[in-house]
Amino acid sequence: MDQNKIGKFIAACRKEQGMTQANLAEKLGISDRAVSKWETGKSMPDSGIMLELCGLLQINVNELLSGERIMAEFYDKRAEENLLEMRREVEEKNRLLLRTEYLIGGPATVAGLLLCFVASYVDMPAGWRIGLIVFALIMILAVAFMAVGIEQKAGYYECQKCHDRHVPTYWQTNLAMHIGRTRYMKCPRCGCWSWQKKVLTKEDQL
Repeated sequence: MDQNKIGKFIAACRKEQGMTQANLAEKLGISDRAVSKWETGKSMPDSGIMLELCGLLQINVNELLSGERIMAEFYDKRAEENLLEMRREVEEKNRLLLRTEYLIGGPATVAGLLLCFVASYVDMPAGWRIGLIVFALIMILAVAFMAVGIEQKAGYYECQKCHDRHVPTYWQTNLAMHIGRTRYMKCPRCGCWSWQKKVLTKEDQL
């Protein structure tokens, strides 16, 4: 999506309604700085306030996401294009998060194991040896907890029984048996236990 185009469209619609950035921000219960960021293309409105924003600007969501007025005969096609674009952006964001998990977890685990190796085989006082091993284990555990948090937030887990896609809590994810990113968990929809695979989007692509 072209955030600069969307931002200019928001600004134009706001002015058509005779509102300042401060007026619009007050009606939405946000700061005028947030509105300024939208209009300069630095950020997008949160999905939770999009409908209210569209109501105030007297446009629909597809027009907001397109950054322009849409004629009735083109509405369905543009709606589908916007939906696909949003799904692609969500998928790419989740993919980047999962890459970050590996980038953080892999090096930290290797570094921790190297520290344990050094502490075990290099001649040093017992106090230093114990301290180094404890530090290495704490580092590995801290990074492991962080990596699970990233994995839990990125995308969804798919039940192999009913194929519902959901986001479990952090501790449900952390405590579940797993093989890579496939975790043995209870589905909140059908109540069955299965090896649930990590997927990037809520629904299958169109």
